Amino acid sequence: MADARPGCYLGQVEAQRREGYGLYVYPNSFFQYEGEWKQGKKHGHGKLLFKDGSYYEGEFEDGEIMGNGLRYWASTGNTYSGQFMSGELHGHGVMQYKDGGKYEGEFSYGMRTGHGFLVDKDGQTYQGSFHNNKKHGTGKMTFKNGDKYEGDWILDQRQGHGVLQCADGTVYEGQWRNDVYNGQGTKIHCSGVIYDGLWINGYPAAQAKKIVILGPEVIDVIQGSTFTLHVQLQTEEGEVSECKNIYDNFCSRSFMAPINFLGCAAFLMSCNRSNCT
Repeated sequence: MADARPGCYLGQVEAQRREGYGLYVYPNSFFQYEGEWKQGKKHGHGKLLFKDGSYYEGEFEDGEIMGNGLRYWASTGNTYSGQFMSGELHGHGVMQYKDGGKYEGEFSYGMRTGHGFLVDKDGQTYQGSFHNNKKHGTGKMTFKNGDKYEGDWILDQRQGHGVLQCADGTVYEGQWRNDVYNGQGTKIHCSGVIYDGLWINGYPAAQAKKIVILGPEVIDVIQGSTFTLHVQLQTEEGEVSECKNIYDNFCSRSFMAPINFLGCAAFLMSCNRSNCT
């Protein structure tokens, strides 16, 4: 259709009102509409083009963006395809972000709310409940380092009950608060070490500062064979730590040679990672 001047309409008319198909350039020239009209209002399928290059193409009802359509924002480069209500993202849709992220799921008045699947720019994925654009409710997330969490969320943070499976085989199951271990929980380290008890802000309530291996300084072992170490957890002052919730207090533990002493010791002496690395 030929170009129209600001404030002009080119198209079909009935009873001196826009009716049928036509192009209208609004007086401020900020946007123009080309598509179907009914009783002087945008109604049916059409395309609304904004001066900055943004646009909406899809269904209109009684002058409003309503139904299914495609929306592109020139300022961000984001694209949305899905359901609309009164010009807002509302219902099921797919948002493709310029940075490579993608969300597919439910929207409520322009915000991710309900059930959905989100892939962020780093490739991390989350599937579950959302509220006002945040992870909220129950959901599963896979982190970029391979760790996986399934459980409760509140406003983008792990809170409530959840299970974290780390890429190295370490598993934590228990209570969370403010995105870290908080409350009763069990952590099974990849070395076989287990802590079952109370956690406070990511740390076990009963916490040792150093591990001392008891017995001879040198032990002859064969790779692949099982052997036993006698160890003792101590405080900074050298006293025996009251870590009763760490199974066996690590006084005696069987391992498979070769053993990752660094990983084991790091776990025993801190146990402070709410996300594994």
